[in-house]
Amino acid sequence: METMPVFVRPEPLARGEERPQLDSWLAYYRATLLRKCAGLSLEALSQRPVPSSSMSLLGILRHMTFVEQVWFHLRFAGHDVALFYQRDDDPDADFHDLTSATLDQVVANFHRTCERSDDVVGGHELEELVKVPGGRREPVDLRWIYLHMIEEYARHCGHADLFRELIDGTVGD
Repeated sequence: METMPVFVRPEPLARGEERPQLDSWLAYYRATLLRKCAGLSLEALSQRPVPSSSMSLLGILRHMTFVEQVWFHLRFAGHDVALFYQRDDDPDADFHDLTSATLDQVVANFHRTCERSDDVVGGHELEELVKVPGGRREPVDLRWIYLHMIEEYARHCGHADLFRELIDGTVGD
């Protein structure tokens, strides 16, 4: 893959039951992040257009893959997970070490991870608690994870908006 392909972005539901709405917003933001990267080369995706930040579009994509793994696979499901882009000597390797995987691998990891996340939560109630609590005093439920993930994607899609405009002038949603 020489450049990031264009992916279809589904529109989120405007009404309906809570779970389908949460699923649709999560899918929307996942696709929005991919849309911000579409058409760019590995070199462009690796640019850090804000001099004071180590973030890049590629780093954000790697980070969101990692975050999906942590919250859905490890914390919620309790699965033993080989976390992508994690290094003991650098807790932010997802942002820093942009050469440990090819663009094809990064995109494939993201898609596989999101598909696995959807499989992991399928059939579970929003009130179900995580299997592996973290640093919080009380374990969080699946609803909290959905809301956190939507917030995490929305925040990083805002970063991606700015980075994309700085890289090549492209604006829009």
